[in-house]
Amino acid sequence: MTEKNNLNGDNTTFTILIVDDEVGVLNSLKRFLARTGYCILVADNSEKCLATLTNNTIDLVLLDLKMPGVDGMETLKQIRFRYPEINVIIQTGHGGVSEAVQAMKIGASDFLIKGEPVEILQNRIKQIYQHWLLERENIALRNLNINQFHYEPLVGESPPIQHLKQLIVRVAPTDTTVLIQGESGTGKELIAKALHHHSDRRDKPFIALDCAAISESLLESELFGHEKGAFTGADCASQGLIRSANFGTLFLDEIGEISLQVQAKLLRTIQERTVRPVGSTKTFNANVRIVAATNRNLLDEVARSTFRQDLYYRISTVTITAPPLRERGSDIGLLTRYILESCASYHGKPAVASPACLDLLSRYDWPGNVRELDNVLRGAAVFSDNGILQPDDLPPALQELKEVNRQEPKKTSVAAFEKEAIKNALIASNYDRKEAVRMLGISEATLYRKIKKYNLKYSD
Repeated sequence: MTEKNNLNGDNTTFTILIVDDEVGVLNSLKRFLARTGYCILVADNSEKCLATLTNNTIDLVLLDLKMPGVDGMETLKQIRFRYPEINVIIQTGHGGVSEAVQAMKIGASDFLIKGEPVEILQNRIKQIYQHWLLERENIALRNLNINQFHYEPLVGESPPIQHLKQLIVRVAPTDTTVLIQGESGTGKELIAKALHHHSDRRDKPFIALDCAAISESLLESELFGHEKGAFTGADCASQGLIRSANFGTLFLDEIGEISLQVQAKLLRTIQERTVRPVGSTKTFNANVRIVAATNRNLLDEVARSTFRQDLYYRISTVTITAPPLRERGSDIGLLTRYILESCASYHGKPAVASPACLDLLSRYDWPGNVRELDNVLRGAAVFSDNGILQPDDLPPALQELKEVNRQEPKKTSVAAFEKEAIKNALIASNYDRKEAVRMLGISEATLYRKIKKYNLKYSD
């Protein structure tokens, strides 16, 4: 079999094949589309079209329906049979609309009427091109080694944290925008730092901004910068945080607090990779990766018209959810040790948690998540007499758990333990059935039966 290629010698360029028996149309479209940076190939009949598809990697075909010999409809059928992954846009005259509709039923992506403004064609191609970029990015993510997480501050070995670490390693090397969702105190900024640490931008700036901590009047200039004299108090020019993070990562915490006006300007920056300071007519390049975070449901904000839908889809190309501490109880001991060790380096006073103290910590619900655990342990370490934290060193809310009668353990069936084990193995293996089978020590057939028996989700 002949190896496919592109005229530019690689498969990294979006390639369009234009098929039309009119030489004037071919040359006109080729000149117009070549300016966009796509790789353009041409064919003036069906036979040349199919030969070109055989020998090249084609991503989109612009196909004329009315051609002598083998017409566009038959050519479309051949393309759909041989290369079902290739997008096809049908081009037809005004009299061929019914045929074009029929072509859509066969599998064409769209049809356009000849003579319409070329911007319509350009926009449709752009949509297909953006989808092609996302597909390539997803392939790259799947091919990454997921066992290379190295970021000590993100502590934990529970299944939710293992799954989170795998996501970080997969997403970090790309330049895609990321939205981190989760309750307050779950460590969303820590996740953003881990993304930066595992990216190619790790040696460049990481800049964090709490959007809720800055007034609306100052946020625009804080982000985009300003010219001298742009507003009262602007005694000197400022380049803003976006340009300060150039070639690095900008973390926007509580992005749901940004006003609609600033949202519109941020959307343009993300789309065009440029920034215009307040009071300036100049634009500057901004090669910065945006990672945003929120504890709100932004889709609800979109429904209430307080958050732009187009910006939401731009920042949520990849969405990561920070698990609450109550879902990762097995990490309490590791987190406690890590926090107390950091306290010792800060206060010069080493401390460890007694077994009774750890018992209470593991039984608490932690509505404030890791942030609350950190605050509790730091306070307890300060007041501990001998460096060994006891239940009496903890706040009243935790000490009340000592009074809970735990003499009768909760009755749990063997089936419940089995269901939980399978669920945890699926999460820890990122829903890889072979890895889950290895972890559980069972056959694939048994795994499938158990998934069906316990009505478990096989993938997220």
